[in-house]
Amino acid sequence: MSGAVSSLGSSQISSQIATVEARLQKPITQLQSEQTADKAIISAWGAIQGTISTLSTSLAGIKDISTINNRAATSTLTTVATATAANTALPATYNLTGVTLATSQEIYSGVLGSGSASLGTGSGSLTITLKGGKTESVPVGSAGTTLNGLAASINKLAGGVQASVVGTAGGARLVLQGSSTGSSQAFSVKGTGTLSKFDYSSATPDGGSGSFTHAQFAQNAALNINGVPITSPTNTITTAVSGVTLSLVGGGSTTVTVSSSPGGIANAVDSVATSLNAAIAAIAKQTAYVPASSASAASASSAQSGPLLGNFTASDLTNQLLSRVSSAAASGQTSNTIGLKISSTGSVSFDSATFATAYAANPKAVTTLVSQIYKNLSTVTGAALGSGTSKGTIAAQDAAQNANITSLSAQITAIDKSNAAQLQILLQEYTAVETESSSASITQSYLDIFTNSGSSTKA
Repeated sequence: MSGAVSSLGSSQISSQIATVEARLQKPITQLQSEQTADKAIISAWGAIQGTISTLSTSLAGIKDISTINNRAATSTLTTVATATAANTALPATYNLTGVTLATSQEIYSGVLGSGSASLGTGSGSLTITLKGGKTESVPVGSAGTTLNGLAASINKLAGGVQASVVGTAGGARLVLQGSSTGSSQAFSVKGTGTLSKFDYSSATPDGGSGSFTHAQFAQNAALNINGVPITSPTNTITTAVSGVTLSLVGGGSTTVTVSSSPGGIANAVDSVATSLNAAIAAIAKQTAYVPASSASAASASSAQSGPLLGNFTASDLTNQLLSRVSSAAASGQTSNTIGLKISSTGSVSFDSATFATAYAANPKAVTTLVSQIYKNLSTVTGAALGSGTSKGTIAAQDAAQNANITSLSAQITAIDKSNAAQLQILLQEYTAVETESSSASITQSYLDIFTNSGSSTKA
């Protein structure tokens, strides 16, 4: 009697273990796919949340209509004056006549050679005295200075006078200009020592005397507003007409008209419309279903769906945003009549011309409606975003997905541990079988020897 006991080869064992591993991995792969889908949902809500936050910021612009400027100021001759009006300005017409500009004092020295030439050796000082009595002093050491150096020293004071050096055919001149306009900004100059050549008094009847030549007086602006004489130390007048800022540009006359203007409110509503449209588009993208194309095989595409396809919370958010706009009404005005329109596809647009017409006809009704739209949409965005410790619907959706991801991770960990234990047992069984197979083969070999030996003797 003869026989053989065979065992599996290492490649066969590896193949069988790989097959078992693949089978054990299938539930893990499925759970990981679910995690990927949950993460895609969280990402989709993040994209929506960003646009809802932007919408909330835009809505803040129409929260208090009273703070939005609804006044416009126009000038018939902007080369004479321009104007701006605050919300408190009364609609009216203002005639500006006899406008003369406020100016700063300007004087210039005689010809003093080049700007880089020395003004002489020895110490000295230059003292500038403003009309109010304030003085600014520039000392010069024994080494002396140049005209350029003197101008730089004056400018370092950053005070009531600015200096420059202007070159002419005959040489350079020192120019001193008051830093501010108005008669109170007149100044005098007194030099000592090496700077004694610089001397100017603005107190003399002709407007100045000394080594400087007077180029321009320091004077106040002057004009008549509807016949009332007005003076100002600057060319910007803020106190003559309540809520109106006049900016004088040149001499002459002009008419400034202050009127009601919906421009500021219209811009704020337009910003809301833009943000609202972006939010609705973001939700549509995340809930969209794109069917497979029927193009040629080379360019055909498979069907695709957004991560939130079929998500009630997402679709309901769109419905709430649109309905809160379309349902708003006040004193015969609706969103549509003020130019805030919703198309059949759900997109939002704003027509500023329609808004202006409605505002001109009934500004109170329009502002009331805009305030209502703010309240309506703020309720929706507030519920979606939450506030303080209160979670909004978006945060709740994220929390649910994160909880599911955590649960799936725990399941994967448990399955991984179980799989590792099963594979370990399988390997131990293969090892035991191999050991027994090897022992059986040895025993069989001995039996073969004895069997073969017995057969040979009988022969």
